Amino acid sequence: MNRIIIVGAGEVGYHIAKRLATENKEVVIIDRNPEALSRCENLLDVQPVLGSGNDPNVLMEAGIREADLFLAVTDSDETNIISSFFAGVLSPGVVKLARIRSDMYYGISRDILSRELKIDMIINPEEEAVKTVVRLLSVPDVEDVSEFAGGRVKLLGIRIDGCSPCIGRTVADIRAESGGLPFIIGVVFRDEHTLVPTGSDKIRENDLLYVACEQSVLRKVLAFFRCTPREVKNIMIIGGGHFGLKLAQTLEARNYSVKIVEKNAQRCDHLSSLLQRAVVIKGDGTDRDLLLEENIHHMDMVISATGDDGTNILCSLLAGKAGAARTITRVNRFAYIPMMSAVGLRNIVSSRLAAINTILQFVRRGRVVSAIALKGEDVEVLEVVAEPESGITGKPLKNIKFPRGVLILCLIRKDGAHIPTGDTVIEPGDRVVILSTRQSISAVERELMVKMRR
Repeated sequence: MNRIIIVGAGEVGYHIAKRLATENKEVVIIDRNPEALSRCENLLDVQPVLGSGNDPNVLMEAGIREADLFLAVTDSDETNIISSFFAGVLSPGVVKLARIRSDMYYGISRDILSRELKIDMIINPEEEAVKTVVRLLSVPDVEDVSEFAGGRVKLLGIRIDGCSPCIGRTVADIRAESGGLPFIIGVVFRDEHTLVPTGSDKIRENDLLYVACEQSVLRKVLAFFRCTPREVKNIMIIGGGHFGLKLAQTLEARNYSVKIVEKNAQRCDHLSSLLQRAVVIKGDGTDRDLLLEENIHHMDMVISATGDDGTNILCSLLAGKAGAARTITRVNRFAYIPMMSAVGLRNIVSSRLAAINTILQFVRRGRVVSAIALKGEDVEVLEVVAEPESGITGKPLKNIKFPRGVLILCLIRKDGAHIPTGDTVIEPGDRVVILSTRQSISAVERELMVKMRR
C-alpha cells in the first residue's frame, strides 16, 4: 500500500494518521481547518492538504489517482459520503471507508451506500462502542476485554490492586505458581510507560496487565488473579442521547434490567416510545439525591453515556461514591484516557477509539483477521494468518529473534486455541495473535514476513 488519503484531521483522523505514518506509509490528510492541519504537519510525517474532501480539485491535489486507500472520517456524515463518492469517480480502483454516525444513513441506507456508491466499508463509532460495552459486561471485573478467534481467545486488562499476590513477583514466578494454567502476560501498562515483559520483570501495585487466555479457562485465570466474576443484571445508563439509546436497546435485547436517566423531557418521551422494557427517568445524572432515590446501590453497573466527557467522569465518580458496584465511563478525548485510573475510573469506553480499532482492522485487511489498539495508541494486537514463507513458521518460537516489543500471544488451529511455549512451532495456515508496540509494526511485517494486506 503506497498512498493513503485521510479526509478529516480531527481526533480520529489524526490518530489514524499517527499510527500509519510511523509504518513508512505515504499518508495524505485533508481538512478545511488550518489549525488542525498544522498540528498534523508539525507532529506527524504526513502531507497536509488544505480544503474540503467534497472538492474534486482538492482530491486531485491530494493524489487520489495514485491512492490505494481512502478514509473519510470527519464528524460530518455528508462530507464523508460525498467525498467517498468523488474519490470513487476520480479513482475507481481506490478502496474506500466512510465513518457514518446517523442512523438515517447507517440504517436502511447502508446497503444503498455500499452498493450504489461502492463504499467498501461503513463504520458507526457508536455501534462499535456499544460492542465494547457488551464485552466489558461479559467480564465485569476486568478493565478491558478483547476477543480473537471468534471469541475463543480473550485478552483481559487486569489491574493489580494492593491485595494482589502478584505484587513483587516476576512474570516467570507467576507462570510457575499458576500450576500450568495456560495464559500469557502480553503487556504491562505502568503509569505512562508500556512494557512488553520478560520472565524476570516484576509486577508492581497498580500495574495494568493484559493477559491472554482461552475462553475455556477464563474463570480459572480470573480466579488466579483474584478477579471474582459477578453477575451483572441491573444496569443504569446516564444519558439518553444517540449512544445511550443504542446501548439501552442492545442491553434490553440481551435481557438486562435497564434504567436510563435523561434530563430532557422531550427526549425522555422519545426514549419511552422506542424502548420496550427499560425504565426512563427524567433527571440529572449528576444529582446525587436522584441517584440515591433510584437505588443506585442496587445497580450492578452504571454506564455514564452522555456526549460530554466531563459530565461522564463526574457521573461515574458520584455513582461510585453512592454505592454502585461498577461503572463504565464514556470518554472520547484521548488525552483523558490515561488519567482515568488515577481518579478511580477503570472501565473506559471510547467511540473514537472503537472506530480507530475498526479502521485499523480494515487497513490491515487481507491476511489480517482482526486488529485492535490497546490504551489508544501504544500497542497493537493483530490476528494474522501465517504464510508458508513467513519468518515465524517451521521452527520453535524460542529460536526466533523477534523485534523488540513483539510477542506471540496465541495461535489458533482446527483443534482449538493454544497459548504458546518456547517449543511451539507455528505452521503455515495457523492463525496467530501477535502483540506489537507501535514502533515495531513495520518490523513485524518486514522481518517476520507477515502479510498485512492484499
